[in-house]
Amino acid sequence: MDMDLKDFMEFVQTTARSVGAEVSSPWFYLQFGLILAAAGIAYAAEAAIRSRVDMTSLAMRWPLPFRHFVRVMVSSASTAVFTLLVIISRVVMYHATWPSRSYLLMVAAKLGFAWLVIRLVTSVLRNAFIVRLVSITAWFLAALSILGQLDTTVELLDSYAIVLGGLRLTPLLALKAGALLLLALWLTNIASNFAESRINATTDLTPSVQVLLVKIIRIGLLAIAIVIALGAVGIDLSALAVFSGAVGVGIGIGLQKIVANFISGIILLADKSVKPGDLVTIGDNTGRISAMKTRYISVAAGDGREFLVPNEDLVTQKVVNWTYTDKNTLVKIAFGTHYDADPRLVCTLAAETAAAHPRAQKGKPPTCILTEFAEAGMKFSLTFWIADPDGMDKVKSDVMLALWDAFKREGIRVPYPVREIRIRGGALPVETTVEVPN
Repeated sequence: MDMDLKDFMEFVQTTARSVGAEVSSPWFYLQFGLILAAAGIAYAAEAAIRSRVDMTSLAMRWPLPFRHFVRVMVSSASTAVFTLLVIISRVVMYHATWPSRSYLLMVAAKLGFAWLVIRLVTSVLRNAFIVRLVSITAWFLAALSILGQLDTTVELLDSYAIVLGGLRLTPLLALKAGALLLLALWLTNIASNFAESRINATTDLTPSVQVLLVKIIRIGLLAIAIVIALGAVGIDLSALAVFSGAVGVGIGIGLQKIVANFISGIILLADKSVKPGDLVTIGDNTGRISAMKTRYISVAAGDGREFLVPNEDLVTQKVVNWTYTDKNTLVKIAFGTHYDADPRLVCTLAAETAAAHPRAQKGKPPTCILTEFAEAGMKFSLTFWIADPDGMDKVKSDVMLALWDAFKREGIRVPYPVREIRIRGGALPVETTVEVPN
């Protein structure tokens, strides 16, 4: 460690002397002025190009690769103009004086050209954060290579290490592992999205099986990507066995609900008790399942709201699935009439009214029965079938309104509470209020 620190200090001192010698030269200020002038002209040129070029219709008739290249170059016009001007300045000074007196211009030109290439390569990515991270990292590595300090930096990052069991952790190893993991996860996401599109296009699979296959493929590809990335940087996976006990305890204590919801989601997809498109009632919430995720399902209520129900609740609690095996739904309407009505006529009217609704199934005739002779009147129960539970409340309301109209035509009264007050022994006592003056 002492030798590493000594080498690092020597590297810093050597770099400081080189920079000091370069700054003390008058040619440095000339090159710096040319670079500033090129930067100012480049930004002005970009503003002029953007004001005159329509990015949406640019090169619309050209082939896709050329169109993509032109759009990237226009969006990076300032860098392109800056690089071109610096290269011209470098060529002029190279032939007019000693090559060493235009070294700063050469470095600036290489850095600008490297940024253009990186910008063109990363333009195929869609995630803005990933584009920014990859661009900055790649340009930083290119800058170290251009300055001739890449090997020294690599050795320096690899000189500091922490040994845990059989695993030697260094900053260089962490950076390599992070870069490879990002690349592997990006490729995994592309592959899993392609597999998902193919599986969803298959009509032979039920929605629950499709979701289950997609989740299995995603998890499998993720595990393979992690193993390949760690193995590529030289990490022996057997050395990580030391941490397996701690990870298991952490999952068992801190991630109980997450693991329970994950396992419950796999169970729900395997037993097909619920699937996307089912109409379910969970507690006081009713709606259609719009999506099944690793941790929860999304139930669309139909009024713009979506209930996110944890998978564990669907396994441990009572769930009403209106479309589990059959979408046919029995609609029940309870009503009452006065005692002066003919109960047989009431049942006939109710059955005919329900049968007249367009959503009532013709193969299953409605049924109306007398259920109770209550204190306020007779109570009836009307039942009929509809082909789908969607809009069941609307159907029930339509039938009740039609039943009300039928009762009005036949003079059948609907009972309501009536209270009679009988007074014995004279008139009611009268309370007198005496106002006390203030």
